[in-house]
Amino acid sequence: EVQLQASGGGLVQPGGSLTLSCAASGLTFDDYTIGWFRQAPGKEREGVLYVSESDGSTYYEEPAKGRFITFTDNAKNTVYLQLNSLRPEDTAVYYCAADHIVGPEYTFPPTLREYDYWGQGTQVTVSS
Repeated sequence: EVQLQASGGGLVQPGGSLTLSCAASGLTFDDYTIGWFRQAPGKEREGVLYVSESDGSTYYEEPAKGRFITFTDNAKNTVYLQLNSLRPEDTAVYYCAADHIVGPEYTFPPTLREYDYWGQGTQVTVSS
């Protein structure tokens, strides 16, 4: 059974930082793209950034550029999302998801609907 466990959310002041974790089990890590998404109250879920665990390719959506970084601990099958210079508009539930990289025609990054597995989400609140 594939499981993704997102954690690390919390309350942080504007300008602060948080590091989220996405621990994966039941899958071969190198065969997946891991995506980070977020959903604010009343808004649609949006992509933040995506990393191919096959070759390390990373794609940053606009909210993440210059502020968020990702890194992987392969020994722990865990992907981290470091959120820096946080703003109130970053307040959301953050999710990680995994999409199986299938074949040479795989398109990176995948769209939201293409992800095979989702974690349960972790709340990030940016407020003074």
